[in-house]
Amino acid sequence: MSTTAKLNYATPPADGSRAFTQVYPDPVTGERLRNWQEDPHIVEIEDIRGKEDNYTLDVAGFQYSRHSAKHTKFTDDEEIKEEYYPESIELIKEFTGASRVVIFDHTLRRRRPGESDTSPQNRQPVKLVHADQTMAASIARVHRHLPATDVPALLRCRFQIINLWRPISHPAVEWPLAVCDFRSLDTEADLMPTSIKFYEREGEVYGIKYNPDHKWMYKSAMDPEDFVLLKCFDSIQDGSVATLVPHSGFEDPKTPKDAPFRESIELRALVFYEEK
Repeated sequence: MSTTAKLNYATPPADGSRAFTQVYPDPVTGERLRNWQEDPHIVEIEDIRGKEDNYTLDVAGFQYSRHSAKHTKFTDDEEIKEEYYPESIELIKEFTGASRVVIFDHTLRRRRPGESDTSPQNRQPVKLVHADQTMAASIARVHRHLPATDVPALLRCRFQIINLWRPISHPAVEWPLAVCDFRSLDTEADLMPTSIKFYEREGEVYGIKYNPDHKWMYKSAMDPEDFVLLKCFDSIQDGSVATLVPHSGFEDPKTPKDAPFRESIELRALVFYEEK
C-alpha cells in the first residue's frame, strides 16, 4: 500500500550563495530570514508496515523496530534526561553494536494547528525534507559534547549521529514521518548544505533538492512501542554504507478526520565504535 502526499523540498539561492536559515527572528520584521525557497512536489510514499526488516541503517539509512519505553510521561525535560536517556543509550547500543553513545539533545513535537513553533515544549512536525547534520557539523558536535582529551581518539574511529524517533501518547496516524531510502539519493546532486544561524553559534544541515528517483516510505500508525533509528551522519564515506537519511513529516490525505494530533519525541546521539 502507498499514499500520495506533498513534500517540501528546497531550491538553492538563485545567486549561488551559501544557503542559510536564521533561527532567531529578525529584530525589524520579526521574521526568520532565509535565502532559499521551498519546492513542493507530490510524491508517492510507500507504507512498509510488515516489510520493515528489509531496511537497515547501513543499507537504507533507517531501521524500524519495537521496544516499550520505561519512561512514558514525556512532560519534563529533566525527567526525560534522567530516565529516557539511559534506556535509549542501551537501546541504540543493542541495535548498532556501538561501544559508546552520548545523547546531546531531544525534541518533543506536539502538533497544534495555528500555534507558533517557538517553545521547546511546543515544537511542530517538520514540514521540510532535510537531513540533520553535514560532516562539518557532525565533527563539531564531537568537539562540543565530548571532553577535549577524548576527541582525537574518538575521531580516529568510526562514529555516527543517530536520531531515535518514536510516537508518544498515541499512534502517529496524523502527520506521520516519511523517510527516503539512501540508495535512491544522488549525494553529489541532491544535497544542499544550509547554515543554521543561532544567536551564539552556527550549525549546518542538508536541505534536499528534488529528484524524481527518490524512494519514499513510512510505517503507518506507529504507536509508542514503535521506534525508528535515522542515520544523520556516518564517518564511513567510501560508499559502502548509507551515510544519512532525508526525512520529513507529511500530511497524509488518508488520515481519518478524528485522528488525534501527532505527538512524538526524537533524540540525537553521538555513536562511537571501538577501533578494529
